Formats: sequence, C-alpha cells, structure tokens
Amino acid sequence: MFKSVFAAGAALSLSAGAAVAGPYVNIETNAGWVGDDYTAATTDLHVGYEGALGSDASWYVQGGPALVNVDGEETETEFSGKGGLGVAVTEQLSLYGELSFLTGEDDTNYGAKAGVKFNF
Repeated sequence: MFKSVFAAGAALSLSAGAAVAGPYVNIETNAGWVGDDYTAATTDLHVGYEGALGSDASWYVQGGPALVNVDGEETETEFSGKGGLGVAVTEQLSLYGELSFLTGEDDTNYGAKAGVKFNF
C-alpha cells in the first residue's frame, strides 16, 4: 500500500497535464476522547507534493514520521502517509477521496475517505 500511494503520486506528477506545485510540509494532530476520557493522539510530520490534473482536478501525496501517543503509554514513532484526489464537477460541486496508512508494531492500519462538497 505504501509503495502504491507514492507510485500513484509519482505517476500522476509525470503524466501529461499534471503540474507539480509542491513540495509542502503538513503537521497534523488527530486526538480522540471517549466522553471526557482522552484516549490517544497521533501527530503526523509530513512532507508532500501536490499538483493540478488539468483545469478541474488536483492530487496530493505526503508522508513522514507519525508520533503515536496512547494515554498511559510511551510515545511511539511510526510512519504514515496519504494521497488523494479532488475533482470539481461543477462550480458548486466537487468530489474528493483519500487513501492513508499508519505502520504499527504488528500490522499496518489503512484508511479511506471519500466525500462530496457543495458550495453555496
């Protein structure tokens, strides 16, 4: 999965009409609670690239270390990454999708996100 996300990003950046605007740095923390009980947080320290696919679409790919802090445990450093696409269907309607991963001690975790955005 890790290789395929970066390979897709590389292929997109080399394809006709794909302009590379990156690199960029993205630092993001995702934390979780159950009720008022903090459970964990993961902070991604990513370097990425983004670009256009024609006039109505864009792509990005990013990756780097991830600091995983589970409540009551020592912070672990893993590796995470994500890549995504966005497409403007009309001036008000766009579609997007993202694939992500986070390495782990035993298994790699994968995620997918897809959505529709409507601007008023």
